This record gives sequence, C-alpha cells and structure tokens, in this order.
Amino acid sequence: MDRNRLTMLTDFYEITMANGYFQNGLKDRITYFDMFFRRVPDGGGFAILAGIEQVIEYLQNLSFSDEDVAYLKSTRLFSDEFLAYLRDFRFTCDVWAIPEGTPVFPGEPILTVRGPAIQAQFIETMILLSINHQSLIATKANRIVRASQGRAVMEFGSRRAQGYDGAIYGARAAYIGGCAATACTICGSEMQIPVSGTMAHSWVQMFDSELEAFKAYAATYPNDCVLLVDTYDTLHSGVPNAIKAFDEVLAPLGCRPKGIRIDSGDITYLSRKARKMLDESGYSDCKIVASNSLDENIIRDMIMQGAQVDSFGVGERLITAASSPVFGGVYKLVAIENDGKIIPRIKISENVAKITNPCYKTPWRLFDKESDKAIADVITLHDEVIDESKPYLLFDPEHIWKRKLVTNFYAKRLQVPLFENGVCVYDRPSIEEIRRYCEEQLSTVWDEVKRFENPHKYYVDLSQMLWDEKQRMLCESSPAMDF
Repeated sequence: MDRNRLTMLTDFYEITMANGYFQNGLKDRITYFDMFFRRVPDGGGFAILAGIEQVIEYLQNLSFSDEDVAYLKSTRLFSDEFLAYLRDFRFTCDVWAIPEGTPVFPGEPILTVRGPAIQAQFIETMILLSINHQSLIATKANRIVRASQGRAVMEFGSRRAQGYDGAIYGARAAYIGGCAATACTICGSEMQIPVSGTMAHSWVQMFDSELEAFKAYAATYPNDCVLLVDTYDTLHSGVPNAIKAFDEVLAPLGCRPKGIRIDSGDITYLSRKARKMLDESGYSDCKIVASNSLDENIIRDMIMQGAQVDSFGVGERLITAASSPVFGGVYKLVAIENDGKIIPRIKISENVAKITNPCYKTPWRLFDKESDKAIADVITLHDEVIDESKPYLLFDPEHIWKRKLVTNFYAKRLQVPLFENGVCVYDRPSIEEIRRYCEEQLSTVWDEVKRFENPHKYYVDLSQMLWDEKQRMLCESSPAMDF
C-alpha cells in the first residue's frame, strides 16, 4: 500500500471528533495521550514491544490528499473551513516511546503523544494497529524461541497470516522476538531479514519417484540441500531415499547435506528414528528440521520427550498468535494544557482495571547494580527524578501495604523522543540492532518472570506523588459511589 494513503486508515469517529474540536475552538488545545496495554498474552510475564518503526513512517507521511478531502466532503458532515484545515494539515506533535525490542509490562506508557487535540486524537488508530499487532507477534515469537532452548526457529506463517500486511509485519515482529529467519521473501528484500526455505511436498510429487525428486534437488542445491522426507512414508521411504540421494549426488561432489525436514506424524518419534538412520549412514552432521502447526507448548513437550530436532519452522500459530490473538493496547487522554498549566485527566470505571493513570508521566526501570537485573518499573510525574543515591520505596498501587525498600540500584528512563514539533528526531536502528537489543534486554529479566505458566509478577508501581494525585482525582470524581 502507498504509505501516503494511510492517512485515511483511521476510525471515522477520529474525524468526527476532529471536526467537533475544530467547531468548538479546541483544535489547538494541547493534549497528552498515553498508549498502554492491560494484559500480557497467553498469561505470560511480559510482552515484547514492536511496531514503533511503522508508527514513525506513518507520522512522517501524515497528510490529506485532494482525494481524501473530496471524500470527506461527500459525506456532507464537515464544514468547508474544517476541510480547508485538513488540506493544509501538518503534524506538529511531540512523541515519546519505549524502544522496540524492550520487554514491557501492563499499565506503563509505551508511547506518549503531546500536541494539538485534533492531531493527537487522530493518530490513535494507526498507533494502536501498528503496535498491538507487532507486539503480539513479537511476544508470541519470543515464547516459542525460549521454548526451543537454543534451537533456531524459522517463521513460516505467510500463507496463514491475516492479509499481506499481517505476513510482512508479522515476520518483522517475529524476527525482533528472536526468530532466526523467515520464509517471507519480501522481508528479505525490503527489511534485510534472513530468509529460509527448501521444498514443498509438490516438488516430490512432481517426479516419478521420491528418490528422483531428492536427487534432482540435491543436484540443483548441492551446498544447501534440505530434503522434505514425509511425503509418502518418513521412515520406510523418505529418510532412506534422502540418504541415497546424499550418497549418490552429494558425496561424489564432496558436499554434505544440510538437513531433512519432517512435516507430519509423531515428530518426536520420527526424529529419533531418523537421527539413528542418519548417524549410522555417516551423516551425523545432517540436521533435522521440524514443522507442522507447532507452538511453544508442543515444542517444549517434544524436547522433554527427547525429540532429535535441531530447528523448528513455525507457521500459523505464530503468525496469528493463535492461542491469544489480541494484544489489547489502548490510547487514552491523560492530561490537557490550559494557559501553559498541565491539568490531569482520568477515566473512571466500575471495572477497576479500566481506571486510567492520569497526568503527563515518565516510566522508569530500576536495575540492581550487582546483577543488572530489572527490579521493577515505576511511573512518575513527568518532572520527577528518581535519586539513585537514596533508598527508594516501592509499593503495590493496588495493595499498598506491599512495600519494598530498594537500595544499590540504578534507574533508567524507558521512553525516548521520537518527534519534536512533528519532526522525527529518533535515530532509527536497523532490524538487526533491534533484535540484538531485544536479546540484551531480555537478559535483564529474571527467569521467574519468563515462566510460561504462573510467572512471577513483575511490578509496575506508581510514585507516591502520582499515586496521591490519582487518589485525589478518584475521590473528587466519585464522592459517593455505590458498591
């Protein structure tokens, strides 16, 4: 899609509200919005942030074409003055975000926007769309990669993704989350992500015999030969014919096979038998690749049961995050400016989880100086500074009697500036740099937080000043709430 045309990829109420702000003299009111999420997919202990690059691209190309304005005029909902404003639209907001690849936790501001009401409100849909999708897939990919215990994971999901953008940006997110390669070719040419792929069952079926198919493939790719061995019968046909092809084609050329792939059946059992056959034939260096509707739970069980698999190709359950397919990030107004003074705003709900944290804020991460492990995250008012020279008192925002005095720590601001007055000021890292950064940041997370089931709760606390302000607003807004 033409990125310049993504301006209209927005919920229609963003435009009706924009017109309303314009008509009521609020178009230039300075507002503050936070994006955050409420729950980690799959009951995990953390999520992996991704999608910031696409937010930047969108904001850099944010403008209304003549066709956009003509369409909006055809709805007969908007004034000529408002349409003229859109023709001359220029993005002027300030934007801060946590860098891609960072482990993030519920409730903390992933991205913050400060700017005129119309602009800051309008960009909600694309911010949520980009970050929700890619963070979901990066988080799922990381679970699968951790389950593989050092074995490479290839993303094989393009044909099962929800649309071509789902395939492309899903592959990008999966690579950030730790996958070693993708089968999506455009991601190699456009994003420099390593690509991987061999053959389908149709290759084998195209020839008169399985052995003929294997020998033809080995002759075509002698230095990169991986054969799919489960088209007919893995142990009685596929593996024996693969070994014959290795002997008759590769050996005379002085080449070694890269591997075989098993795509069906009881892969744990088949891989053990195949490993024995390959070893006895002199191909102990031939790797075994497994695919076929895998996810972190199946991979973990396979390894526990002794599967002889060297790498995994994971498709539909990764690219769709099938077991928990919604990330659930939201974008909420947290403050406005009036004559230069920042005035907090809060959303209150009978559902406690939906009560927002008001104010213009800064998220921090506290690290233990001895281990460099993350202790907790703290959200403060924007102008607060955490003094590393003094003990810092952490307390659970919901159960305030749960307290911990932290010493010998250092504090790091999590957000970095992306835009100042609508101009991108962020030095955008390469996909390889993001992936390495993700791996480095994951090393600061305790293993207990990485558990797949019942992970240790990592706390995202509020500073005392922010907690006090939130309580003040709650009491003033709901003096006599029924219960």
